[in-house]
Amino acid sequence: MIILGLTGSIGMGKTTTAGLFRKFGIPVHDSDATVHAMMARGGEAAETVASLFPNVLKEGVIDRSALGSVVFNDPAALDTLESVLHPLVRKHERQFLANAARRHEAVVLLDIPLLFETGGEQRCDAVTVATAPAFIQRQRVLRRPGMTPERFATILARQIPNADKCFNADFLVPTGLGIAFSLRAVRDIVRVAQEIPASRWGPAR
Repeated sequence: MIILGLTGSIGMGKTTTAGLFRKFGIPVHDSDATVHAMMARGGEAAETVASLFPNVLKEGVIDRSALGSVVFNDPAALDTLESVLHPLVRKHERQFLANAARRHEAVVLLDIPLLFETGGEQRCDAVTVATAPAFIQRQRVLRRPGMTPERFATILARQIPNADKCFNADFLVPTGLGIAFSLRAVRDIVRVAQEIPASRWGPAR
């Protein structure tokens, strides 16, 4: 089984790219979606996060916007949050991979926003990076509710530069040229991944 990693800086079209892989039947583990589920009402991380950050609890539910505001400019608080969430996400990821291996999947995708920043590429046989020109990235991000140029700059400063991600990638999916172009790029990646012997890129982990 080939394990592909997918990443991309904010506003680069990573989520859309993951959806394209799904269109080709590739199982996807979405780290962001896993975190959202864990912090929802009754989620396995909700109680712990609420105890660590009681001010973000609104009507018994973690207000993710409030939580983001708390940790955004507080590295220590962010480290505390990640120390709770990251091990749980890894547990879900391992279960996803185990299930995929039992189904004899040829290729699976790990959608991890901070793949390179956290060393996640070491768990993958190859890495795909979603990328777009900087001006398109900026336009996309600044259209998001509550986003400001200052906040955008702070987020970028915490991420490995797009150029470095692209340099270290095995595959690129350009997302600034239209969905049809991105779809063809993903199709080609899937074809190549399916044709490379697992013994070359490694077994299921």
